[in-house]
Amino acid sequence: MTKKKGAAMMSMPAKITPDLIIDMVVRRRWMILLPLAAALIVGIYLAFTMPRTYEAKTLILVEPQRVPEAFVRSIVTADPGERISTISQQIMSRTNLEKVISDFNLFSEPAQANMFMEDKIAAMRRQISVEVIRDRRGTDAFSIAFKGRDPELVTRVTNGLAGSFINANIVVRESQAAGTSEFLDAELTAMRDRLEILEGNIETYRRTNMGELPEQLDTNLRILDRLQENLSSRQQNLRDARARLSDLTNQASARGPSVVVIGGDRRGDEGGASLQELKAQLDAMRARYTERHPDIQRLIRQIEDLEAREAQRLAADDGSTPPAANVPIEVRAQVSEVRREIQALEREIDELQGQVAYYKRRIENTPRREQELLGLRRDYENIQASYNSLLARKIEADIAVNMERKQKGEQFRVVDPAQVPQRPIAPDVRKMFMMTMALGLAIGGGLVFLTEFVIKPSYRKPEDLEAEYGLPVITAIPRIMRRRDKVLKWANVCASAVFGVVVLGLVGLFGLLTVKGVEPVAALLQKIAVL
Repeated sequence: MTKKKGAAMMSMPAKITPDLIIDMVVRRRWMILLPLAAALIVGIYLAFTMPRTYEAKTLILVEPQRVPEAFVRSIVTADPGERISTISQQIMSRTNLEKVISDFNLFSEPAQANMFMEDKIAAMRRQISVEVIRDRRGTDAFSIAFKGRDPELVTRVTNGLAGSFINANIVVRESQAAGTSEFLDAELTAMRDRLEILEGNIETYRRTNMGELPEQLDTNLRILDRLQENLSSRQQNLRDARARLSDLTNQASARGPSVVVIGGDRRGDEGGASLQELKAQLDAMRARYTERHPDIQRLIRQIEDLEAREAQRLAADDGSTPPAANVPIEVRAQVSEVRREIQALEREIDELQGQVAYYKRRIENTPRREQELLGLRRDYENIQASYNSLLARKIEADIAVNMERKQKGEQFRVVDPAQVPQRPIAPDVRKMFMMTMALGLAIGGGLVFLTEFVIKPSYRKPEDLEAEYGLPVITAIPRIMRRRDKVLKWANVCASAVFGVVVLGLVGLFGLLTVKGVEPVAALLQKIAVL
């Protein structure tokens, strides 16, 4: 066995030349033709019998909005690629795919009658593909493809999916625009309610603090000036009236000792100040000190004493004390008139002093009211600015909604509708042809190699024999061909030629399938068979 193995190994030539390869192919031609023919027959059979899958594709362009951005700004800010992905999820949803299956009567073949709906939907999702086409400027277009057995049905389904994408995009854009408008409307309503509340608060505050508002300060100052002028005038009139009363009293006193002194100037013991002057001093000191201050307590006691004595005097002069007999009637009438004038002036002075104090409080409270009102107005102005901004955005959103409803915004437009495919994408006849040829030739070449160098090794030249055994070859006797051997050789050559033509025919048929397609070739073969 070792010797045979060594002989086999020694039979392999040191260098494989093209002549050697041609010689082996010619001698072992059946080992190459038979596997190649079998592979071609199997490939052609598979090309005719395997189920064919067709693919229809449509191209959809993403068109920008038709109205310039300077006039109407779109409120749909989502990237087209993201929106396409969202729409793809909607199209691939179970509800939509069930509708597509029902509308186009898909999976209606007898072999698919028992399929579960989940399996049909899964198969549909595998058959649908969406490809986004991008360039340096962004998303410009995308394509939709659908695969199936029936080319016409595949085309209809693809165009239907394209229509679904376009309609879904319109619905998505309208819903986004409408959602934004509704959100702004709700925010606008809430902001309007807040404005109304602040307006009510400001109105209530102004009504509550009427007279102390900042815009009324000038009016209050003018009224205070007029009141002080009137108060000074009344005080001067009061002093004049008291002086006249004093003169009339002195005239009555000069007529005799029996004349009773009626009234008087009613001045206090401290410094000879009158009751009105003491009250004015008390008001002035209260503006600077509290009620516990000693000077204020002293003035209060003086005023109370003067008021008590005035009350006693009036009680004595109310008619219970008869007038002096020697006082003329006209003097007594003048005294009574002056007294009434003094009382009226005192009442007016008290009223004017009360009004002066009231308007002083108004003026003193004005700065505080101004600060409080400023805070309310600041909040109102901030809310008003937000409200105006929301109102402007709401108007823009309404315009954008109308633009989307009229389909003037960004739209999907079908550029290349799906056409009925003429060539199936599976099985790929070209790949099958190349694989079949490669497989047939590989099997044939392998058989030739095994036969020539492993199974039946032989010596091809005398040099091989001399190298193997170390003996010189004296002569080589050619094979003696008898008639029977020649006939068999000639028949072998003819059969090889015929079979080679058959193989070439198979190769040509397979090549025709790759170029023309299975259906045209099948129709051509049917016509030939009929003829």
